[in-house]
Amino acid sequence: MPCRYVIDMERRLVISTGWDRVTFAEIKAHQDQLVSDPDFNPEFNQFVDATAVTTLDISAEEAKTVVGRRFFAPTAKRAFLASSLHVLGLGRVMETYAKMAAGREEVRLFHDRASALQWLGLENVT
Repeated sequence: MPCRYVIDMERRLVISTGWDRVTFAEIKAHQDQLVSDPDFNPEFNQFVDATAVTTLDISAEEAKTVVGRRFFAPTAKRAFLASSLHVLGLGRVMETYAKMAAGREEVRLFHDRASALQWLGLENVT
């Protein structure tokens, strides 16, 4: 599966990384694995690095489903970093769905790493 995550307990951060072609089923499996991890804390922020994703194989309806799964706390920030126009476009759809849902964690889309990390209040994440 072209997705993995690391839970950084010290920074209170979930770092999710995707690469190559990522499908709806793989995103959903990634979420399921994360939520079942005993180290997962819904109060943590998330940094999603999709800069190596070449294709995000997900429909608008599936994007709505992904965003609709609430497992982060309303106080959490989720930064989504991408470089491909296709991935940025679908990321924007997910960001919009998240903004429309009341009581949700804050989701923001970025095209540069420094801005995403600054928004999360971090300096360096690898």
